[in-house]
Amino acid sequence: MATNAEKALEVIQGKVGQEEGTGDWFEVTQDRINGFADNTEDHQFIHVDPDKCAEMSPWKVPIAHGFLTLSMLTHLDASIKKDSSMFEGILMGVNYGFDKVRFVSPVTVGSKIRARSEIVSATPKGGNTIQLKRKMTVEIDGQDKPACVAEWLTNLVYG
Repeated sequence: MATNAEKALEVIQGKVGQEEGTGDWFEVTQDRINGFADNTEDHQFIHVDPDKCAEMSPWKVPIAHGFLTLSMLTHLDASIKKDSSMFEGILMGVNYGFDKVRFVSPVTVGSKIRARSEIVSATPKGGNTIQLKRKMTVEIDGQDKPACVAEWLTNLVYG
């Protein structure tokens, strides 16, 4: 009899190269940017000083930290409707990191962002673990270029 991990691997491998879906829009506020600046000690004016941005920045308004955009992937990903059969018998998902991250376009304060996900690969990692690689694209409402494109690795552990 196949284990939960073996069943999930078969389902996921059948979805390689396919888009999982697109999540909900999320507004990036100045308060969120300021909070991230406080947590990371990155108070560069392009993030936290609207007056100085109006005078000196090419965007004329504050922009989100690239790492803030990246860190929002967990939240943005949660609103993507996924095939539940990929997760039958799962105990946990563990963030393993990123193979590649690019910050393509700045996220200006007040912008709305959302994530689009595509399954790149699923690799058995021994026992009941599958390493899932997804291409995550963070889109900006009204913009042609994305904010961020990242290859995200997650270890899915099944019971």
